[in-house]
Amino acid sequence: MTSKKTIVIAGGGTGGHIYPGIAIARALQKMDPELEIHFVGTNQGLEGKIVPREGFPLHFIESGKLNVKSPVQRLKTLLKIPLGLWQSIRLLGQLKPLYVIGVGGYASGPFVLAASFIGFNTAVWEPNAMPGMANRLLSRFVDKCFVVFDEAKKYLKNSQIIQAGMPVRAEIESAVHQSSQNEKFHLLAFGGSQGSRVLNNCLSDAVMAGGAWVQNLSVVHQVGSADIKTITEKYQKGTPCEVQPFEFIYDMAKYYQWADIIVCRGGASSIAEAAAFGIIPIIIPLPAADNHQQKNAESLVEKNAGRMILQKDLTPERLISEVQSLRADKALRDQMVRNIKSFYIPQSATVIAKEILQ
Repeated sequence: MTSKKTIVIAGGGTGGHIYPGIAIARALQKMDPELEIHFVGTNQGLEGKIVPREGFPLHFIESGKLNVKSPVQRLKTLLKIPLGLWQSIRLLGQLKPLYVIGVGGYASGPFVLAASFIGFNTAVWEPNAMPGMANRLLSRFVDKCFVVFDEAKKYLKNSQIIQAGMPVRAEIESAVHQSSQNEKFHLLAFGGSQGSRVLNNCLSDAVMAGGAWVQNLSVVHQVGSADIKTITEKYQKGTPCEVQPFEFIYDMAKYYQWADIIVCRGGASSIAEAAAFGIIPIIIPLPAADNHQQKNAESLVEKNAGRMILQKDLTPERLISEVQSLRADKALRDQMVRNIKSFYIPQSATVIAKEILQ
């Protein structure tokens, strides 16, 4: 009996780690249909919902967040690490993968580290301009590192660092952005896969305030499950422009094609998808211990490919002023669209899959 050819993708937590992992899995299967792709995650993230729906087997290990300010949270994670490593070793013995790639998130660190120490082929994929603590550490032990931003290279200790870009979902890769042909200006807003209360409150306040900025404005607002009830009720009181609130948007390609600008967090996938469609983002980075979203946004702002408002500076007035300054200057928007498109590397998942299968 021949053993199955298996590749393991480790990581998760948020859509920004899971969807690129799925894009890599699909590219691998396209190149070799006999491959079996397994995912490894934790039961704390979104992978439990997303991965099975995509049809891949998913295994859980114990892990947590190290890069946190709370000493109690850090201690809890440190106590989980030995168990996570033991579960990883046991799972590696069962699956005997040809290759293990970590895509970031809680499970990526212990699983890739265990695989590397045992002698399996390993790689990490780093989505941010400032790599996370786990990938900075893992880069010393893995065979290859894949990055999205050129700036990330200087933080990783490895002789094989490949700028492969952001693997985006197939439906986004194949969709082409066409600027809207009607007279309305289209604003798409979302705060990551789970929504952002700060962004939700600010945008809804700005819309409800009305004024010149809402003239011929059409808004699609992905709110997230936590705030959908309150924000929908707020809009139902009567908006001065067209607003569609959604809990979650599954068909993002459709709305990217529709949008003139987006208001979003600074996650690498949001930026890559904006670049793929050539849409100008106004980025409100999520404040974090390592400020990785701010670093992502800064790399766009430096090249005049996007705008950034720090969360501490975010007010309805500031948001309105950024939207209006872009809306009023068509030549500036056209230039920024050209600039952001230069951040997009097509067929990233295929590039990574080829490297793995070598």
